[in-house]
Amino acid sequence: MRLVLAAPHSGAGKTTLALALALALGERGLRVQPFKVGPDYIDPTHLEAATGRRPYNLDGFFLDEAGLLALFRHGARGADFALVEGVMGLFDGKDPHGRVGSTAQVAKLLGAPVALVVDAKGMAGSIAALVRGFRDHDPGLRLVGVFANRVGSARHAEILEEALRPLGLPLLGWLPQDPALALPERHLGLVLAGEAPPPLEALRRAFRVDLEAVLRLAASALPLPEAPPFLPERRPPRARVAYAWDRAFRFYYPEALELLQALGAELLPFSPLEDEALPQAEALLLGGGYPELFAERLSENRALREAIRRFPGPVVAECGGYMYLSQGLWVGERFYPMVGRVPGEARMAERPLLGYREVVALRDSPVARAGEVFKGHEFHYARLPPSPSPAWRRAGGEEVEGYTDGRVLASFVHLYLPARPEGAERLLRGEGLSSPL
Repeated sequence: MRLVLAAPHSGAGKTTLALALALALGERGLRVQPFKVGPDYIDPTHLEAATGRRPYNLDGFFLDEAGLLALFRHGARGADFALVEGVMGLFDGKDPHGRVGSTAQVAKLLGAPVALVVDAKGMAGSIAALVRGFRDHDPGLRLVGVFANRVGSARHAEILEEALRPLGLPLLGWLPQDPALALPERHLGLVLAGEAPPPLEALRRAFRVDLEAVLRLAASALPLPEAPPFLPERRPPRARVAYAWDRAFRFYYPEALELLQALGAELLPFSPLEDEALPQAEALLLGGGYPELFAERLSENRALREAIRRFPGPVVAECGGYMYLSQGLWVGERFYPMVGRVPGEARMAERPLLGYREVVALRDSPVARAGEVFKGHEFHYARLPPSPSPAWRRAGGEEVEGYTDGRVLASFVHLYLPARPEGAERLLRGEGLSSPL
């Protein structure tokens, strides 16, 4: 069984409804496997809190149809119900028509029915017009029902249900308008579940759902085509890879870490906030996160900053990791020295840079040879001055970004290594590895 939760726009309550539905399914005794459409590191932490299972990202820009189906099958092993939370609005993606990188694209590839999450505050009969437009916009998509968020009362829910009845679409469930159900937000989206646990008990009590209808509709998903294994056959350990993992650095695609493990990486977590020494490792990953929120503590940990600066093996730093690897970070009018391994000082801006990226390697780095093309995305408020040795050029343009000296790759682009596994292979094969295992 599988079901996609979509919405007309961002902020309608997809994550909140996904949590409530996952809890209801779990109470029925079903093993729920969550997925998240698009390049998102934050919403999955909440889905994992509700299900106890690691979510995977399904993205039609990063992966072709065979790759996306392979990842879905990989993630859904051992589950009874696959719950896919969409991204933005149902037809929002890389292009104006939502053909690539959208929830609609993923739903069609999965042959999955779609339920629309509607923010119903201040809405009555208009819900029918809204839902009819989404149902009829793409004949290749099967919209099967509606969930309503921020409903004013039980009578309000009855009105919404009556309005939808002529469309032949059921109101599958609803959540009331209640501040206790809200998920806290900040500048990159929701607050991570590990910092502000979602209100699972409140959602469990408040959710009204026709679970039998949900199960019946989810069981109507089309048979999936065959797909090759998502990961290569597991190899013996051959390189230890230390990766930053704490409240300041946490943004990694789980399937990318699993790819590294399958290729022979022994993954060793460490905390730039707490640890004074690095694990014994041959390569180093500094993922994205929130260094700007922990700048003082990161700067005070001089022992680890020096250990990273002197690390002799290959280093890959993305977004927050790039900021941490820089000469320093400005937060308002205060300057905090950072690792000092790459040139430039990071400053926070008022507006974010975000979007999918296809980048061409300008020179050799720990994951790429000059001329190779990689896929990824950006979402950050920080800025760094132009690098004297940029790592990437935007495909189809002249804009350059990041830094590499062959041993270090630092960039605001979060690479999606499963789309080009040879990048992970190059890291472990080991140009610059300090010593073999």
